[in-house]
Amino acid sequence: MAPIIKVSDEVLKGLDNLRVAYELERAEPTQRNEQNETSLNLEKDFIKLPSGIYVAKEKTLHGKNWFDSHKALQEQGKRMLIPLEFVEFLKYTRENFPEIYRDVTEVRSPWRAEHLDAYFEKRKDGLYILTGNKTKEEKLDEDTLMEDRIPGISLDDYIDRAHTSQGLPRRDVKKGNLY
Repeated sequence: MAPIIKVSDEVLKGLDNLRVAYELERAEPTQRNEQNETSLNLEKDFIKLPSGIYVAKEKTLHGKNWFDSHKALQEQGKRMLIPLEFVEFLKYTRENFPEIYRDVTEVRSPWRAEHLDAYFEKRKDGLYILTGNKTKEEKLDEDTLMEDRIPGISLDDYIDRAHTSQGLPRRDVKKGNLY
């Protein structure tokens, strides 16, 4: 049997572009974490998005800032969602896990927030979004909403159609109550 090599989605896309044949082997339904402390059941503990990304159902890393969260996730062999993946997560949970969707999106006390793998940097030629823990950079889409919208934006319109390819609200997003 050949050894198993873990690769990113970008590597797979590269192989596809080069027309290199490969075979995917799916992970076992139960995996152990790095420390072998507890067993994680992918079917029970995670939501599998249509893109194949697994998102934990349980919130962790409470009270950590963005940088500390990145570090802790890397130590666990995990990562934050980028904005476009978060849009997919919101759409999928709205339709399939309404209790999780409400928990993430409802306005109540205490406030809700999610760290996303997105860092913004102003450069001479424009604003850039950095993802992959600042390893990937891309100039911000020109259609990105760049000012506060009063009374706000429509969360449903943002999720359904009015987001850029980077997962940020577009200028033509409908008005609503999301700030």
